[in-house]
Amino acid sequence: MARRRRASERKIRTRVLADLSANHTEKQALLCAFAAERVRLDYGIDLIVQTFNRRGEVEGSRILFQLKGTDRIKVLAGGSAVSCRIERADLAHWLAEPLLVVLVLYDAKADVGYWLLVRRYFAELAGFDLARCGERVSVSIPRGNVLDRNAMRYLAREKNRLRGEAERLAFNVIQ
Repeated sequence: MARRRRASERKIRTRVLADLSANHTEKQALLCAFAAERVRLDYGIDLIVQTFNRRGEVEGSRILFQLKGTDRIKVLAGGSAVSCRIERADLAHWLAEPLLVVLVLYDAKADVGYWLLVRRYFAELAGFDLARCGERVSVSIPRGNVLDRNAMRYLAREKNRLRGEAERLAFNVIQ
């Protein structure tokens, strides 16, 4: 049962995992000289990262991030992965998104984020059928997928690779 506050007591700010998760992800982007923008009205995407090439020129497309934060990370058997539950409605949205969508599970106690390329994960998941999923789906994120500068640069390369594939397809359709 929650303790009742006296009339003279002020409201207390609790530890905000969402802010810590966004801060951690933003920092990794900024360390790569990328720009990060928090989404104010969150409908399944929390952060958008704009990337730049080595000369500082803006690159096409963006990376979309969905951030989850926890104080109680669930390590899966064997210790090689962590588990994260996501809403089916969010997953449907992310899978339909043409841009790269990255799920980040932030472990606040360890101050570390683990990332997952959503579309690739489900494309490689044997027997996965979105229509047969329950309201929540659990994903396993490899503990080696630590969100740091190297990971952020890798995600930028993946975004550019996907953009290049889309441009080639569009060019072939036009011809």
